[in-house]
Amino acid sequence: MYNVPMAHFHIKKKNGRPYLYVREIARINGKPTVISQIYIGSPKRTAALLNSQKKEPIKFKAEQFGSLWLAQQMDKNINLVEIVDGIIPKKKNEEGPSVGEYFLYCVWNRMVKAVSKNKMPQWYKQTAIQHIRPIEINELTSQRYWEKWERVSEKDINEIARQFFQRIWEVESPKADCLLFDTTNYYTFMANHTKSQLARRGKNKEGRHHLRQVGLGLLVARNSRLPLYYCVYPGNLHDSRLFEKVMGEMFAVACALNNTSQRLTVVIDKGMNSENNYTCIDQHSRIHFITTYSPYFSKNLAATPLERFEPLDISKNRLLEEDGIPQERLLAYRTKGKFWGNQRTVVVTYNPATARKQNYSLNSKLETIRQQLLSMRVKYRDRKPHWRNPKVIKERYLMLCERLHLSSEFYMLEFVKSKGGVEAMGFRKNAYRIEQTRVMFGKNIIITDNIDWTTGEIVEASLDRWEVEDRFRLSKNEDLVSTRPIRHWTDSKIRCHLFTCVVALTYLRRLELCLERCGIHRTAEDVMKDMRNFHSVLYMFRGERNPKRCLEEPTKTQAEVLHALGYYVDGNGVLQPLKS
Repeated sequence: MYNVPMAHFHIKKKNGRPYLYVREIARINGKPTVISQIYIGSPKRTAALLNSQKKEPIKFKAEQFGSLWLAQQMDKNINLVEIVDGIIPKKKNEEGPSVGEYFLYCVWNRMVKAVSKNKMPQWYKQTAIQHIRPIEINELTSQRYWEKWERVSEKDINEIARQFFQRIWEVESPKADCLLFDTTNYYTFMANHTKSQLARRGKNKEGRHHLRQVGLGLLVARNSRLPLYYCVYPGNLHDSRLFEKVMGEMFAVACALNNTSQRLTVVIDKGMNSENNYTCIDQHSRIHFITTYSPYFSKNLAATPLERFEPLDISKNRLLEEDGIPQERLLAYRTKGKFWGNQRTVVVTYNPATARKQNYSLNSKLETIRQQLLSMRVKYRDRKPHWRNPKVIKERYLMLCERLHLSSEFYMLEFVKSKGGVEAMGFRKNAYRIEQTRVMFGKNIIITDNIDWTTGEIVEASLDRWEVEDRFRLSKNEDLVSTRPIRHWTDSKIRCHLFTCVVALTYLRRLELCLERCGIHRTAEDVMKDMRNFHSVLYMFRGERNPKRCLEEPTKTQAEVLHALGYYVDGNGVLQPLKS
C-alpha cells in the first residue's frame, strides 16, 4: 500500500482577494509538510464549477505512479538507504535527506526515466513520490548531490557495494556455479585540464576515441543475469591488466557468497588473456575459466577442415532443427592444446551464418579497393598532379586498407617503366592470402580448464556472455539507467554515479525475474514504459466537500504486473495486497 495524505481546500489572500488552492500535507522527517499545492481559482468561480450538474469528476492533478512504485518495491527488502546510512550516518544537526536517501532517489530516477541532477526536482514533481516515500523535492538539487556525495570516499563506496550485493544474494540466491565477467566504457565530456585518475582516453567502444572515458567491469550470475560485483577503472587500462588487478577481490567475493558451488567457473573474453592471469587462476583451488582465443593467433586450429566438425547438442541448434534449417547449426571440433603453460581443452566452433556475413563483407571491401586502385592507376598513367610518386600512392593504398580494416597484403602493387619510357602502375590479387583468411571465417576458438565438461556445456557457457553484454546495453539506454555521457567532474562523484547505475541495473533485473516467476516474460524497459502511464489522480465529484486521491483503473498488462508483485487496485482506486 502507499501513503494517501488527506487533501483539503486552502484559501490564500493576495492584495485583499481570496484565491483557492487544493493542498496535500504529509509528514516528512516527522514534520507536517505541504507536498502538493494546486491553484484552482477564485472561491466564487470554484463554487460554480462544483455546483454544476455534470456528473464527471473534476481532475485536479495526475501524477506518474506505477513505474516509481515498482522501483520502490524492488528496494523494499534490500533497503539501500539503511546500507548507506549505516556507513555514512547523518552528522549532528544535519537537516534534509540523508546520504542514503540521495542515493536512493537517484537510483529510482534511473530506473524510470533518467535525467540529470539539475532536472531531477522538476521530474519528481511530476510523479507521485510524495505518496510513495515523501521527500523535500527541492532538496534534490545538483548542488546538494555534490555536497552529500563529497562525503563518500572510495573505501565507503566499496563497502556500500559489498553490503548491497550481499543483500541481493541473500534475497535472490541465484545459482552461481558459473559467472560471467566483461567490461565496457563510458565517455565523458570532461575537459583536458580537469584532473582525473579515472577519465582517460582509450579505445572507446562507441567510437568516441577523442573523448575521455571511464571503464566498468561487471560480474553477473549466469542465467539469472544478476550483477554480483562491479569495478570502476581508468579508461586507458587494458582489459588484461584490469583482470589481473581485480580478480583476487572478485574471486574472494564470489567464493564468500553463501550456498555457492565449491567449483566456480568464470567466463571471460579474449581481451583478458595473459600468462599471469591464468597462472593465478591455476593456483586457485575453486576457480576455473572459459575464455575465447583469437583465430589469428592460432591459424592452424582455425584452418581445421570442416569435415572434422560435428553439430552440437545445444538449445540453439535444436531450435534451428525445429525451424527446418539444420544447415545453420553451430558446429564444433574438440581437441587439446598447450596454452599459458598448461594443457587445456580447446573447442573450435563454426557458425555458417557468421561465415557468410564475413565473406560478403570481405568481397565488398575487396571490390572497393579494386575500384580505388583502378582510379589510382589511371591518375598515375595520366601523370595527374600529386599522383606521380609511387611511394605516395602506396601510402594512400595503406591508408585505404586501414580505413576499411583490411590487410594490405590482399593486393600487390607494381610500378614499371616500359622500353619506351612510359611509366605504368599495376596490381594483382594475392589469392593465397585471401583464401587463408576465408578459411577462418565463422570460426571461434574456446579454451577452458574444465576438461570434464561436455563440448555443448563449454560452448553454451561461452555463448552466454551475451547476458553481461545485455546489461551493458541497458546501461546505455537513453531512458533507463543512461550511464553515459558521464557528467561528473571528480573521481569520487563518478564512482557514486556508476554505483547508482549498477544498482538501477540490478533492480531492473530483479523486476524481470519477479515477473518471470509469474509467467510474465517482458523486458524491464517495456514494463517501465507501460507503468509510467499508470497514474495517481487527485479529483473531486461535484457536490462533495473535499478532494480525493485514487489510482486509475489499470490496463490488463498493468494489472498483471501488480498481481505479480502481490497487489491489486480495488473498486475505490486504492492499492491493496492480495489475500494469501
